This record gives sequence, C-alpha cells and structure tokens, in this order.
Amino acid sequence: MSRTLAVFAAALGGGLAGMQAPINSRLGRTVGSIQAATFSFLVGTIALLVIASLASGGLGSLGRVGRVPWWALVGGLCGAVYVTVALLAVRTLGASGVTVAIVAGQLTIAVAIDRFGLFGLAKHHIDASRIAGLVLVLIGVVLVVRR
Repeated sequence: MSRTLAVFAAALGGGLAGMQAPINSRLGRTVGSIQAATFSFLVGTIALLVIASLASGGLGSLGRVGRVPWWALVGGLCGAVYVTVALLAVRTLGASGVTVAIVAGQLTIAVAIDRFGLFGLAKHHIDASRIAGLVLVLIGVVLVVRR
C-alpha cells in the first residue's frame, strides 16, 4: 500500500471510529453499556468472519494462532476496553471530546512503541517534531474538553 493510500485508509478508519462511540452509546441507553459493547463486537466479529472466509487462505490460517507470542492475542481485549470506555465517555465528553482524548492516548503510546520498537516494530527516535506533536495534541485535549 502506498503512503498516500495508507493515510487515506487510516483517516477513513479514524472517521468510522469517531462515529462508533456515539452509535454504541445510543445502543447502550437501550440495552446497557456492556451489552452494547458486546453486541458491537458480535457484529464486527460476524463481518470479519465473512470477510476472512472469502479472503485468500480463508479461516484455515487461524489454526496457527497458537504460534504467536502471548501479547499478540490480547488485541481484542484492548479493543473491548476501547469500545466500552468510548461509549461511556462520549456521554460526558461528547463525540469531539472522546475522540481527541482517544487520539492523545493513541499518539502517546504510539510514540513509546516506536521509540522502543515494541511488538516487533522498528525503532524510531523521538525528536523535537514528535514531542511538539504530542504537546499540540495535549493542548487540543484541553481546548476541546474544557468548559
């Protein structure tokens, strides 16, 4: 995937994630917060099962899941926490507040992951531009969520 296409794909994913919390929050008002998060994951799981079954290799490669490091198995848990926290926090912070706080958390941990080359990624040095980006995002959090 080209760098330009990757940016557009990531922006699309970010836009969908920005819609996810208010949609799940609305569902949560009727069925309960944890139940809404559960249903959200159920719908996503069904969609991914259909897509994976049609993709090259189908579902057969899932038999190799036991060959990965333990930490490679907790991505779904991270997603479950994210979805649940987002659908709860959106009620207090609104869509823009919860989104900017999530982005700040994502960027902060991403800089640390890049710096130390965690989870099999290449190391990237923390330079002034990355620090400035973090500071600006944190300022954005304060500006968006303040009252």
